[in-house]
Amino acid sequence: MSTPAAQSQPSEGSEGRPLKGLALKVVRFAMTGAIATGINIGLYLLLVNRVLPPVAANLVAYSSSVVINFMLQKRYVFQLERSAGRAFTLSMLASVGGLLLDTGIVATLNLWPFFAARQWLIKFCSTGVVFIYNFISKRYIFEKRLS
Repeated sequence: MSTPAAQSQPSEGSEGRPLKGLALKVVRFAMTGAIATGINIGLYLLLVNRVLPPVAANLVAYSSSVVINFMLQKRYVFQLERSAGRAFTLSMLASVGGLLLDTGIVATLNLWPFFAARQWLIKFCSTGVVFIYNFISKRYIFEKRLS
């Protein structure tokens, strides 16, 4: 028989250790993102230096890294709460949203001379915002939850 104190204890994954669980997901998300980014950059450089013009190389590399990132997130980060096909489609749409958000931030910050002289700072800012956007959108896509 369980005691009232035991009954009032939240279960793991709900209120018991929500920050620890969320922090672990963020770390795993960052790690899978780093792998996908490495694949994106590596494949782009390989293709652009040997096979394809820059725009085509970028499209192939970005698309490949997004698909690999989906597979990694599905396996190591999020618990899938919808069909894999639906999650994949939504994830690809969210990735397009992330690409548009990233491009919009880069274009906007380049309007200010301070930022335009510091491209690394622009990319740092856009990457941070897009990381948050991607984590929230992918968590909803995979787990049907925002918090």
